[in-house]
Amino acid sequence: MGGGRRLPAAKGGSGMWTLGAAWLLLGAACSGSAQLTFAATKSAELYVCRETVTLPCIVTNLQMKNIKAMFVKWKLEKKEFFTFEGLTRTTHTNESFSTAKLASEETLSQGNASLSISIYQAIPGNYSCEVTESNREGEIVMPLIYGPEKWFTKGESSLVIVFLVLAILFYWSQLGIILLKYKITLLKKVCLISGGLIIIIFAIAGSVLLVSAVYVPKNQIGLGIIVIPAVILVPLQYFVLQTVLEEKRSLIVIGVIVLKSIGYLIAVIGFALCLGACPSKSSAIVIAGLTIMALIEAVGLIYLIFRGLTNE
Repeated sequence: MGGGRRLPAAKGGSGMWTLGAAWLLLGAACSGSAQLTFAATKSAELYVCRETVTLPCIVTNLQMKNIKAMFVKWKLEKKEFFTFEGLTRTTHTNESFSTAKLASEETLSQGNASLSISIYQAIPGNYSCEVTESNREGEIVMPLIYGPEKWFTKGESSLVIVFLVLAILFYWSQLGIILLKYKITLLKKVCLISGGLIIIIFAIAGSVLLVSAVYVPKNQIGLGIIVIPAVILVPLQYFVLQTVLEEKRSLIVIGVIVLKSIGYLIAVIGFALCLGACPSKSSAIVIAGLTIMALIEAVGLIYLIFRGLTNE
């Protein structure tokens, strides 16, 4: 009888144990099949003034936290270019992405599967990061876009544009005085006006391209369009002063042209130095050169006004 009592109790206990084990196995299976989740990332930014770009990929719900159980795969526009196998710690990369590597193998077991790539190989587009931990996996997709890397500050780019505009305004003011008070040939009129219009066109085009001051090719072209054609102002200044002076080689003309040429050379040197620097630290040289040119134009205008008053 006693044994009869114990048998049902044992049977019931076995059933409870079996049911509990089943629940544990089911829980483990469900947990194992859960998708990996990632820290939210809207986009990655490519800054061309830096040597590398990092594509963020942070898993937030790793369980094993063992690098040997992990596998990482990166794709660009769904084309695989990088893989890392944690078990053997081996990396495979596409030839076009030979510089690609995990940002930190040491922190991969903590969920950091971010990728580092040289800016010379990083291509803007949609990148996907796929991470596997044992039999759990997940994927995140993010676009790589150009970040707003500043080549010049807004103040520096504004000063470059302002001093060129001032130089042009002073020139046209001189030209207005010449056209109103002095008799010059039609050919010289056409040359002086045409030269003034050409420099205005270059100034507008260069200013439009440079105004954002972000380090991209169009801004470098914009600065070049502003600085290089500014040489036109040197011979124009000479012809303007030559018109009102009886001595064709007066010290005034020579001095003005020499100083203006020096200003132009300074601006060109600054432009050359800016091309090789990111961000630029030589913008002040460009500004200084254009400032000298604008000041010489102002001096020429003051001289013409003073000469006109004394001749009345």
